[in-house]
Amino acid sequence: MRAGLGADGYRVPVAKGSGLGVRSWLLLGLITVVVLAATGVWNPFPTMWDWVNRPQPISQPDVVWQQRIGGTPRSVTIAGESVVIEQRTRVEARSLAAGTQLWERKADWSAVTGAGPEAVVVVGKLLVKGYEVLDPTTGVTRRRDDDAVAVWTYRNLLLDARCVEATDCTLSAWDPRGTTPLWTAFLPGVSTGLLADNPNLLDTRRLSSTRIDGEVAGPEAVPPLLGFPVDGRVHVVDTATGRVLQNVEPGREERLAVIGGRLLRITARSQDGSCYYAISGRDSATGQEAWQQTGLNLRTADSAGCVQREDPYGARNVVLGVSPDGREAVLDGYDGRLLLVTANAERVLAVDDRYALVRSADGAAVSARELGAERTRWNRPAGKKAGAALTPYAAIVADEKPNRLVALDPRTGRELAVLRTSANALAVGPAGMVIGEGREIGYVRFGATAGGTPRDADEANPGPAGSGAVPQPQDSCGPKNELCAAPDPGK
Repeated sequence: MRAGLGADGYRVPVAKGSGLGVRSWLLLGLITVVVLAATGVWNPFPTMWDWVNRPQPISQPDVVWQQRIGGTPRSVTIAGESVVIEQRTRVEARSLAAGTQLWERKADWSAVTGAGPEAVVVVGKLLVKGYEVLDPTTGVTRRRDDDAVAVWTYRNLLLDARCVEATDCTLSAWDPRGTTPLWTAFLPGVSTGLLADNPNLLDTRRLSSTRIDGEVAGPEAVPPLLGFPVDGRVHVVDTATGRVLQNVEPGREERLAVIGGRLLRITARSQDGSCYYAISGRDSATGQEAWQQTGLNLRTADSAGCVQREDPYGARNVVLGVSPDGREAVLDGYDGRLLLVTANAERVLAVDDRYALVRSADGAAVSARELGAERTRWNRPAGKKAGAALTPYAAIVADEKPNRLVALDPRTGRELAVLRTSANALAVGPAGMVIGEGREIGYVRFGATAGGTPRDADEANPGPAGSGAVPQPQDSCGPKNELCAAPDPGK
């Protein structure tokens, strides 16, 4: 207490701290700021919110651009000069150069077909027939279909199916930017799932890796043959002509897969408490056996009675299996050749028609093996939990402790980008890749962090196993040109 003079001159006690305290001054200051903001004189709130909401860079070195999108992306694909982002109920496109939004549409599913400047975006709604083909830069509808129940998208072809009845369907092939079908074929039904994009066909399933999206490579080139499962049977369709070459029912112990221009009959037989495997590659036109392998486990069966419920692991024209001695092996689906057999305890992390990325037995390195050549292209240190993926433009290695994303030239191992980041690799294109973490996505340009530029994209296109040649499904010479090639006089 302290004393003061009253009105009559006597001293009276006055409480300590009376008058304007700190809280009162803060309240007065806040009221002043609100009045200034309301009258338009001065408004600090947008700047303050931007400062609080400013995202941290998702990698070091920093990305070319970084944007926060409306929700966690389900898929991201580079389509020409655009980045197409699929979310739960919408799809949007952003500029590859700057990350600015180009357009946005409501859609339950989306997929990209075509490559480079010929790429387009296909969108639709679940449980609703039809789809739209959009320009990836403008979002303008190029073509609309109101009857299709399923769509399959590839780098060089778009397939759709429409059904008058459940057992009366028509399969049509389109150029990605075409307006008339290239061919049509009859199928007695299709397996459409939820009437969305890319229902399951009988082919290979991809190897997965943490921090690398399963669709990081974008759409694949259409295989020479496709296997459509319908009512327990497999209808084999030639994608060059649309002809249905075979209509096959699997045996009780069989699983069928169409890989590398062959119909593979995979048998898993239970005996003496073990599963015994055999693989037969059949000619697509005659059904005659072209090759056979025994003992190779393609991981199609579970442990309960050797029942086969899964497609084999692999990519394009090759499949991945395990030999009886536990070593992993890459098999050519067309001629049955063993293109690669790893050493004991080595593990294949990624594979395509040209290379396999293999983790060493001690888990301390990842190497690139050239298929069919018994040659190691490059080798680099990596952690025991490192994951990897192969795309037409780059090999991606994702490491932990410390977190790294590295893009490499698949042929030479030259570093295209080295990032210190915990983000995921979402999409890879000819000149860079898109990474993301939560709602934040960013674009990394190859050469910006490691020097140099990637090889010409044409060199990196996939082809028949171990060849690196660009597949040409438009001709009818077979997947390896075996029906049209001139005989070699030296053989």
